[in-house]
Amino acid sequence: MSISPSFITCNSLSYAWPDGTNVFDGLQLSFGPGRSGLVGVNGSGKSTLVRLITGRLTPTGGNFRVSGEIGWLPQNATLDTTLRVDQALGIAGARAALHAIEAGDASEEHFTAIGEDWDVEERALAALDQLGLGHIGLDRTTGELSGGETVLLRLAALLLRRPDILLLDEPTNNLDLHARRRLYSAVEAWSGVMVVVSHDPELLERVDQIADLRAGEVTWYGGGFSAYREALAAEQETAERLVRVAEADLRKQKRELAEAQVKLARRKRYGQKMWDSKREPKVVMGERKRQAQVSAGKHRIMHEEKLAEARERLDEAVEAVREDDKIRVDLPHTEVPPGRSVLTLRELRLSYGAEVRGEWELRGPERIALVGRNGSGKTTLLRTIAGELPALSGTVDAHVPLRFLPQRLDVLDEELTIAENVAAFAPGSTDNEIRARLARFLFRGARAGQRTATLSGGERFRATLAALMLAEPAPQLLMLDEPTNNLDLASVHRLTSALASYRGALLVASHDLPFLRSIGITRWLLMDGVLRESSAEEVTTR
Repeated sequence: MSISPSFITCNSLSYAWPDGTNVFDGLQLSFGPGRSGLVGVNGSGKSTLVRLITGRLTPTGGNFRVSGEIGWLPQNATLDTTLRVDQALGIAGARAALHAIEAGDASEEHFTAIGEDWDVEERALAALDQLGLGHIGLDRTTGELSGGETVLLRLAALLLRRPDILLLDEPTNNLDLHARRRLYSAVEAWSGVMVVVSHDPELLERVDQIADLRAGEVTWYGGGFSAYREALAAEQETAERLVRVAEADLRKQKRELAEAQVKLARRKRYGQKMWDSKREPKVVMGERKRQAQVSAGKHRIMHEEKLAEARERLDEAVEAVREDDKIRVDLPHTEVPPGRSVLTLRELRLSYGAEVRGEWELRGPERIALVGRNGSGKTTLLRTIAGELPALSGTVDAHVPLRFLPQRLDVLDEELTIAENVAAFAPGSTDNEIRARLARFLFRGARAGQRTATLSGGERFRATLAALMLAEPAPQLLMLDEPTNNLDLASVHRLTSALASYRGALLVASHDLPFLRSIGITRWLLMDGVLRESSAEEVTTR
C-alpha cells in the first residue's frame, strides 16, 4: 500500500461510443481518501467511468491521474470454477512454498516466492472469516461456492492485496442478506480510497459522501444516502418553486405584451383617424406617425425580449427539475377481495431439495416477502408456482390468474416493439388502448414503438412490468424475483409507485429490505430449504 495520499483525478475527461454518442465531454472529477458513493440513473455512465479509471477503456479526450494501486470488483464477478480458493485469492504459490519449507525443503525459490509474507495463510483465513467465508477453507474449488460466496471471495482477494484504491461496481447485486451484511462490514472497515457504484440504500448509508452523475456532470453531497435524499428533496423543492415563479412571470409577460399590442392598435386607429380627418398639417401628422411607429416598434421589441427572457428562465428552471415521473395505473380487474383464496401449496417437494411442508395458503391482496440465502430455493419455488418447473411431489393450486417476472427479464420478444409485446399479452385490446396504457408506464407517443432490443436495463424492466400487469386476463397474483437487481434508484422508485397502484396479491423474492418495506409487505416467509413463516424482525437480525 502506498504511503503518499492516494487519489483519482479526471481532468476534462471525454469519452464517446464508436457511433459518436458522447458519454462524457470535459468531465472534472476527483476521488480522495474516504468512502465515496457514485450514483446516477441507468445509462448515465457510472460503469463506463469505472472502466476508464481501470484502463479497460481509453478516453477520447482529456486525462486522468491515479496515485496508488487500484483494486476493482466488477459487476457480475465470475471465477473459473476449477480454481481452488487459494488460487482465487492469489496466494497458491506462496502457500505451496511455505508448506514446502515446513516440510524441510529449503530451496531458495521457496523463500523468493514467500518474500516477507510469512503469515499469508493466516491473513487469508482471517480475510475469509471477516467476510463470513471461514467455513470454506483454502482447498475447496470455487465451483462449490454459491454466486454470493464467489463475489465475497473476489472481495477477499482484493483485501488481501491491500490496494490503495478500491472500486466496487454494484457489489451487492445477487447477494443475500447475510452476504450483504458481511460486505457492509468490510466497507465500514476500509481506510483507504473507496469508490462504490451502487443503488443499494443500505450500502450507500455507509459512505462519507455521494457523487451524483447526471447529464455528464457530477454534483457532490456530503454524508450517506439519507443526507443525499434530504439534500436532493430540498433542491427539488427549490427547483419546482422556481418553475412556478418562472411560469407566473411568463404568463405576466404574455399578458403585458398582449396589453401593449392592444394599446398600440388603439393609437394606430386614432392616428389614422386624425390623418383621415386632416385636422392638423400634413407635415405635423407625418412626423407624429413616424414617431409613433418608432415608439411602437421599441415598445414591441422590449416586451418581446422580456417574453423571450421569461421563456429562457422557465426552460432553465424546468431543466433543474429531475424527471421523477411515477407510474400510476388503474387496474381494477387485478383487485382481489380480502379473504379470497389466491394460492394453495400442499406437501410440496421442489427440485434441488427445497420443500413446503403441510399446507400453505395465500389469501386476499396480501403482500408477501420471500427471503432466504442464495441457493435456498426461492427462485425454484416461484418457477414451480409459475409452472416453469415440475414439482417432485405435492400440489400447487393457483385460484386466480398469475404472472411471473423473472430475474432474467427474458419475457419479451427482442424483435418486437414495446406495443407489440404488450399486444401479445393482451390480444383483446386495440392498438390505441395499448398505447394509452403504455403512456402510464412512461412509454409515451413514439417510444411505445421502440424495438425491445434497443431498451436500456431500466426501460426493459418497465416494459416487462407493463406487459405482465396489462396482460389478459388481468393478473391477480404477481410474483417478482429480485426485481431491484440492476435497477437505478429512479427505476426502483418507479417500481414502488407502480406496485402501490396494483390491487392484487404480491409474492416478492428479494434481499433488498428497504424496497420490501416500501411496498407494504404484510407477511414474511423464510426459505431455508424448508418454507416457514417469519417476521421482519427475524429477517433483519439474521
